[in-house]
Amino acid sequence: MSLTVYTGAFQFVLITFLSSGASLITIALTALLMNSRQSFYSLTFLKEFKQMGRRKLYMIHTMTDETYAVNCTLDLPQKEKEDAMFLVALFSRCYWMVGSILGGILGQIIPFDLTGIDFCMTALFLIIFIDQWEKAKKHTPALTGLGIGVICLLIFGENHFMLPALLIVSAILLLFQRKENLA
Repeated sequence: MSLTVYTGAFQFVLITFLSSGASLITIALTALLMNSRQSFYSLTFLKEFKQMGRRKLYMIHTMTDETYAVNCTLDLPQKEKEDAMFLVALFSRCYWMVGSILGGILGQIIPFDLTGIDFCMTALFLIIFIDQWEKAKKHTPALTGLGIGVICLLIFGENHFMLPALLIVSAILLLFQRKENLA
């Protein structure tokens, strides 16, 4: 499964779907919704991706939390940055495939307590946020994301706020970007 599905959370859901006989439409829609945040990450790099030619689609579809974090920290000349971003995406994908296969095998042999591992993702997002905050000249996008995120959390609850928040923030930021380009 790791050779075709490039997201850990969806792999777990997919096992449940396959064992319960879920429809292909249900599986596809769930995959799209669960992985939507990676699509939003790609919006940050569309200008760079457009200049990467044939590698563009690969870059868009291999954007993960980790590749986003690394790509945000790259401070290289344009051509070197494009090459580095591609290698980050390629190696991350290879590490994912090899690591998940080895993890599946070793997980059957060696017992491991995963208590507290959920903290790692929270820490990763916090580090990405702090890094972006320090690099940004304007903090409007970050403050917009925080504000809309909190409002959506209050309205939709903790299990359903992420997608509406991403859609609303993206729409607002795209409108601001369009106004800046017209001005």
